[in-house]
Amino acid sequence: MRMLVVGAGSTGGFFGTRLVQAGRDVTFLVRPERAAKLRERGLRLRSPHGDAVVQPKLVTAGEIDGKYEAVLLTVKSFTLEAALEDFAPAVGEGTIILPVLNGMRHMDRLAARFGRNAVGGCAAKVAATLDEEGCIVQLAPFQDLAYGELDGSRSSRIMAVDEFMSGASFEARLSARIALEMWEKWALLATLGGVTCLMRGSLGDIEASAGGAEFLMRFFEEVTSVIGAVGMPLDAPFLAQTRALLAAAKGSSLTSSLYRDLMAHRPIEADQIVGDLLARARGASLSTPLLAAAYTNLCVYQRRLVSAQSRSSD
Repeated sequence: MRMLVVGAGSTGGFFGTRLVQAGRDVTFLVRPERAAKLRERGLRLRSPHGDAVVQPKLVTAGEIDGKYEAVLLTVKSFTLEAALEDFAPAVGEGTIILPVLNGMRHMDRLAARFGRNAVGGCAAKVAATLDEEGCIVQLAPFQDLAYGELDGSRSSRIMAVDEFMSGASFEARLSARIALEMWEKWALLATLGGVTCLMRGSLGDIEASAGGAEFLMRFFEEVTSVIGAVGMPLDAPFLAQTRALLAAAKGSSLTSSLYRDLMAHRPIEADQIVGDLLARARGASLSTPLLAAAYTNLCVYQRRLVSAQSRSSD
């Protein structure tokens, strides 16, 4: 199997590096600036499970010269439209696209562009970031990648993906319930992103503040009520596990990638993680005051960021 990893940032770079280490046939589709740095320095990873430096195979837009059996799509959601055209030449009749993006809006967009049969399900759990030199830094020990056909079938192509992923120094898992896992991930991301960005602090910071513990639970219940109505009913074990995580927030330094991007003055996935969920809630006539407050807060940040970038370019 040949796999094209679209993006070599914190997520694509992490899983792609481990796959290259395991001897898998992986090519990274990257921007020219990132390609130049990777050719000079290699793809570097700092991890509690062991550091790595690999010399990756790279292509840039316009250089793809054949079809790939699998595409691991790891770009930020707000760059999806450009990425669709960049990797389109890699998609053939039997290609499976495995999107590691936040939210669920991208699933409809991918199906519209390539057909529903081309799109599989994928959910990554890894906390990683890029440092100032472009090195991938894993921030916590968990490193899970789940994937599967959206209908839960064990097709020949998904079994080939499972063989390709297995034994590559991360937790690779074929899931017959990948659609549910994607909705569960969105519930967790929307909750963690919403509360930490709205309150500008970690779970521990929020819990230690007046009304903080109650606020965490109310926000989660609001998110899960929306997903249960417009998506899929969430499993009791997931609900119990997440409530336990929030109940144990005392002293926790846990934040979210949305919060880390915001504090670093980077573009954020406000529309994909919070805004789209709010829109679906409104479409179902559901009252979601906490989600609405979080989204308005994020929109204020985005407007200020765009304004600051515009001034700096003048």
